[in-house]
Amino acid sequence: MNVVRILLELISTVCGCFLIFSMLYQLAVGLFGFRKSEKEYADHDPQSRFLVLVPAHNEEKVIGDIIQNLEHMDYPRELYDFYIIADNCTDGTAEKVRSLGAKVIETRKESPDAPTGKPIALRKALERINYRDDYDLLMVFDADNLIDANMFREVNSQYLDKGKPEFIQCYLGVKNKKGIVPWFYYTGYTTSNRFFDLAKHRLGLNVVIGGTGFAMRTDYLYQRGGWSTMSLTEDFELQVEATLEGRRILWNHYTRVYDEKPTLLSAAIRQRVRWGQGHWYVTLHNTGALFRAFHAGRISPGEFLSLGTYMYSVAATPAALLQLLCRFILCLAFTNRPLFDLTLTGAAASVLVVSYSYFLLFYLADWMDNGIRFSPWTVPMMIGGFFANAVVGFFHHVVGLIRYRDQQHWAKTEHGIRAETVRGVKARAA
Repeated sequence: MNVVRILLELISTVCGCFLIFSMLYQLAVGLFGFRKSEKEYADHDPQSRFLVLVPAHNEEKVIGDIIQNLEHMDYPRELYDFYIIADNCTDGTAEKVRSLGAKVIETRKESPDAPTGKPIALRKALERINYRDDYDLLMVFDADNLIDANMFREVNSQYLDKGKPEFIQCYLGVKNKKGIVPWFYYTGYTTSNRFFDLAKHRLGLNVVIGGTGFAMRTDYLYQRGGWSTMSLTEDFELQVEATLEGRRILWNHYTRVYDEKPTLLSAAIRQRVRWGQGHWYVTLHNTGALFRAFHAGRISPGEFLSLGTYMYSVAATPAALLQLLCRFILCLAFTNRPLFDLTLTGAAASVLVVSYSYFLLFYLADWMDNGIRFSPWTVPMMIGGFFANAVVGFFHHVVGLIRYRDQQHWAKTEHGIRAETVRGVKARAA
């Protein structure tokens, strides 16, 4: 029994150390987000040629908005082309695209049991386009997105001024924030844009590729053999593989893509489970490669720490649950101490961490980046969003781990918010 006790205490200690280290690391990185944003690249005349792909599965309701958006970008029309990928559509998406005068590529499954999803649609579309010779950069957007009109101009300038990096990720905005579920997406993205991605960028570290609104060098894509990702999170897979090769992923804080977020808790859970499946799959398949890249000198110690911490961010909830289980068994079988015997110092520390990382950083980011000052009326939404995020986080981290082997079944997130219903976004994007 003594061996069991030692083992349980060891597991609990390891989990606790992991959680404390992850928290302290994020707090330290976030400090570099406080400084006022100032553009660190010079403006350049339009030179880069853009290929834009928009995968769309049954998106007839919203596809017209992004087409209109892309037709009116502040960039010479001869320097960019865009294609809507009507992927296994059973509605009128392709017909809607054609009626608006845009280019459409229709893709179909080879058999009823063939896998589907965004990566497969992108791969099939790129096989039909001479992207290597005709374009400098590929940009990928989702069908529900809206885009700032200056996006191509800003990406072009940063790309030319910073030595043509392999990737540039743009600020990830949110189209909708009404309701507790969209609100916690809004708070999460608002905080991470400034105190995670911008902060990492300032430290010279690669940022997260967010799945939409990112630019990718076409010659690098060609070297990879086209769109070759295999997971449900093609963005994270690209980020990990590119970083381990020593490639650069820059952040652009001065132009935005706006994404529609789920409004129902059930939809958020489905989406996050899919993200968790992909994240765990990529993490478990690349942990060894991370250490080999560090040993070979392809990545710096800072990049090793940054990528490793982000890869295993999905382990936070399983680690906390495992620590709780170990404590429960230890209290039940080996001690007389109550399970939830928290000291005043520990409780105060927990309150301070949540108040700082969840409340303070969000309100600061919302003010600094969106010009929205603190309002006490949003506090109840913040509290509701905190608990909703905890529920979704459990499914994201734990259920995603359980299902991580399944990378074939893609669950679509339904979209239906039109541009005219998004206050303040259409004017900025059009």
